Amino acid sequence: MNQNIKGFSKLSKEEKINWITSTYFSNPKEAKDCLTNYWNSDEDLQKLHDEFIENTLTNFYLPYGVAPNFIINGKEYTVPMAVEESSVVAAAAKAAKFWGERGGFKTTIIATEKIGQVHFMFQGTTEKLITFFNQIKSQFFFDTAEITKNMQKRGGGILDIELRDKTTEISNYYQLHTTFNTKDSMGANFINTCLEQFAKTLETQAAAYNDFTLEEKKVQIIMSILSNYVPNCLVRAEVSCSIDQLSESAAIDSTEFAQKFATAVKIAEIEPYRAVTHNKGIMNGIDAVVVATGNDFRAVEAGVHAYASRSGRYSSLSHVKIENGVFTFWMDVPLALGTVGGLTSLHPLVKFSMELLQKPSAEELMQIVAAAGLAQNFAALRSLTTTGIQQGHMKMHIHNILNQFQATKEEKEKVIVYFKDTTVSHSLVVDYLEKIRK
Repeated sequence: MNQNIKGFSKLSKEEKINWITSTYFSNPKEAKDCLTNYWNSDEDLQKLHDEFIENTLTNFYLPYGVAPNFIINGKEYTVPMAVEESSVVAAAAKAAKFWGERGGFKTTIIATEKIGQVHFMFQGTTEKLITFFNQIKSQFFFDTAEITKNMQKRGGGILDIELRDKTTEISNYYQLHTTFNTKDSMGANFINTCLEQFAKTLETQAAAYNDFTLEEKKVQIIMSILSNYVPNCLVRAEVSCSIDQLSESAAIDSTEFAQKFATAVKIAEIEPYRAVTHNKGIMNGIDAVVVATGNDFRAVEAGVHAYASRSGRYSSLSHVKIENGVFTFWMDVPLALGTVGGLTSLHPLVKFSMELLQKPSAEELMQIVAAAGLAQNFAALRSLTTTGIQQGHMKMHIHNILNQFQATKEEKEKVIVYFKDTTVSHSLVVDYLEKIRK
């Protein structure tokens, strides 16, 4: 079967679907129905979604839920979360309620610096390049004045430009390492536009620099691009209470729980195999809010995991201390987020999320997202060190199993009642479902 096609992007949506379904599916009508079932009945709204990306066929749904009862710096929030994994929203909500009764989450913006780089090759001495850079540095700011003027009016803009010598790693390789403040926008387009102008300025100024040889004048621009590693765009989220407030059950000793919890975190600090899963749990909370607010969760993921490796060893993002009978759990996490631009003003559910969050600034959103991540981590560690993670997770996952086997309402009720105090596994649920169907 020939599966190559020319001019696919120029086809209408219907033509694309017809080609896809007839080429790859044994039942083209059924495949087409699957796609069209997810179209929005409002044609204008569907057109809006079609134009978010290229070669759109349909909409892909994620469940959109909320975790209420978050108290962050004394302010109450109901936090939107878009995620496919069962128990994530429930865990965040439970942790929010727990800490809401103990003073809530304390969050602090440590820094809001974002980074972009121009990567280039220079065929001369570092000393000569440094002299040249110092002489033309102001030109970079001058040539981007039109690009930055609106951002500057909002209190942002270019913070600094550094020349970085990377020749010990790659011969003749240098960087223009630039820091930015993009205020309430994530700033990717702004940063990249500035960087591309820097590259033009560098080429032009080098070509006209009298102290360069002919070869030195030919600066080669490799690329100009922002970095998703933002170790100085940092927020801290923290919770604390006396140890005797940690337990909600007489069956669990507070002191023992605090010690086990602290040990679990220390294991994640020193053991990369555990740290990855530990931090994934944090990202369950972070990503869900990032997606719900129309931000770039891939950029956030990449930056966070790079930050977790900044010592040269992948480690836990969260930490614990127990001092003078007080339990403190905290996390520093880099989050480059925006509340203006991108999808924030286009996607109806993103606009809904922003209003639900009381129209936060980018800094406020950073704090909300960090609190959600810490809540998720606390909930996971509490389960792991007490009842075990599967009890709560599988109780929530049971609905997915039942839907997979097209259980009726009555069957679902019977299964849920049966497993209320019984260990849940996929095979046990299926076995019991088959039993009641006989």
